[in-house]
Amino acid sequence: MVKRLQQMVQSGPSSPCINVCTLDAQSRCMGCRRTLDEIARWSRMSAAEQWAVMARLERVRAGEAGARVSC
Repeated sequence: MVKRLQQMVQSGPSSPCINVCTLDAQSRCMGCRRTLDEIARWSRMSAAEQWAVMARLERVRAGEAGARVSC
């Protein structure tokens, strides 16, 4: 299990793209929530950079879910 986790971290995550490629007013994709820069650089990012983007996206999604619940 530890070895598999290490392999995942070293290789990087799959792209979070869900093929809903429309930018909002802040130039963030309304589908995956990445910035235009993150989308453009994704394939050139290190695995660590990709995982950092994924962690930020999780925080964004959690915040959006919390905002919907508190209405």
